[in-house]
Amino acid sequence: MSCLFCKIVEGSIPSTALYQDELCYAFADINPQAPVHVLIAPREHIVSMADAVEGDRSLFGHLLWVAAEIARAKGLAKGYRVVINTGEDGGQTVDHLHVHLLGGRALTWPPG
Repeated sequence: MSCLFCKIVEGSIPSTALYQDELCYAFADINPQAPVHVLIAPREHIVSMADAVEGDRSLFGHLLWVAAEIARAKGLAKGYRVVINTGEDGGQTVDHLHVHLLGGRALTWPPG
């Protein structure tokens, strides 16, 4: 498969792993937008939230739980942001569903 994140998840492209289990793989973003910028990707290739099906409900909850676990481990007690970009207009640049965890500084609103 030619998907960048599939290659990262399977280990053929090196990354800095921060969490992994049978459902997902979390790694440091190579172009961080905050002191903590983690990407959490499901092991299963799902293009975006727009492609989610009923059977993905528990996976989506798991991805958010993982984001909260990583935030606790990273000491983000003052707060953090969880973002899922969907589609071109939503800012999605890699066609593999992933959650961004951003923290370690005050984040402004609106984001962009």
